[in-house]
Amino acid sequence: MVDLATLYTLIIGTLLVSAGLTLWEGFGRFRRAPLRIWAVGWTTLALGCGIAVARTLLPGTSGWAISNMVIVSGYLLVLNGVAALDRRHYVRTSLLLVAALALGWVLEDTGWRVAFWHYAAGVPIVVASALTAFELRRNRVLLGLRSRPVAIGLSAMHAALYTARVLLLPLLVARYGGDTLALASKITMYEGVLYSVAMPMTLVTLVREEAQRDLLAVSRTDFLTGLSNRQGFFEDGARLLRVAGTGHATTLLAFDLDHFKAINDQHGHAAGDQVLRSFAQVIRDVAGSGALLARLGGEEFAALLPITDRTAAKIAGEAIIARLAGMTDHGDGVLVRATVSIGLAQHGADGDDLDAMLFAADRALYVAKALGRNRLIAASPLFDGAGSEAPARARTNTRLVA
Repeated sequence: MVDLATLYTLIIGTLLVSAGLTLWEGFGRFRRAPLRIWAVGWTTLALGCGIAVARTLLPGTSGWAISNMVIVSGYLLVLNGVAALDRRHYVRTSLLLVAALALGWVLEDTGWRVAFWHYAAGVPIVVASALTAFELRRNRVLLGLRSRPVAIGLSAMHAALYTARVLLLPLLVARYGGDTLALASKITMYEGVLYSVAMPMTLVTLVREEAQRDLLAVSRTDFLTGLSNRQGFFEDGARLLRVAGTGHATTLLAFDLDHFKAINDQHGHAAGDQVLRSFAQVIRDVAGSGALLARLGGEEFAALLPITDRTAAKIAGEAIIARLAGMTDHGDGVLVRATVSIGLAQHGADGDDLDAMLFAADRALYVAKALGRNRLIAASPLFDGAGSEAPARARTNTRLVA
């Protein structure tokens, strides 16, 4: 039983509060542009609603037209803020929609003012809300965020409500009379109150979730090479092994750059860092996007290869050895020859979890170092199930020299 003036007042108040909170969030370090665009958008919507309350006090159709165009501009700002999350914009589309709406009001006959306000004036709101849902849906950066489906749903439902108002309401009013229009107006305004609260909160939450996810990724990423660090490797590796189970072969390669201390001593730590970055790129290129790659510390690296048996892992390891050994220019003027020793372990045969596999691969890696470096050694059959070393002939047979 709330009247329209009260609903307008509620919407204006919630929009201004949402604008203030969004603007405050925009003073942070993350997603400043979208947040500030949204803050302006909520303020513009509030201004449009305020003009709508007093539209009959202005001469002719000016109050109706101005409030409608300001409200639509607010929705379009919200759309552009969402598009800015993916570095896109709808400036031209926005200008065309506002221009078309202005032309509609210019051509509108005074006798059809109320009908134009209740029906045709909602078409740009349908377009803006539908495009907002579309932008949220196609944004790949926001995938996996919990608030994303909520934001899509709110925009889509808002578009659906105004679509029904544009297409179905005229038919219902013609059949059931003017009381239907009054009821529809209250329903629209009530939904507007909910939208003015839920949509700003959801968009701010979406930005916060994205920031939290990125900060978590940074905490699990090695700054120098861009690979996972030890924490990220063990967390993602354990999850990868659970998903792979025992039905698919999974192998682990443990790397250690040979004589890396000598490279630092002779060429400087800057050159050493460049060699580390160069080697990280080598294992990216050879292992492929499906592998979990990490810098465990210093010159130690690891690669967990899902759906890869021992033979395929050896081929990949040999390719890495050969490629690194053949490089002399690591970029930025760093002319250094570097080699790598590798230990190989297979899930199941050399351990049932990541810790056990890494332990087995490390033991094989130490043997590769002892045998002259620049080679790959597989843990099995180098070590038997009890952890003792196999005969020297087995060690020799499993040695792969680049």
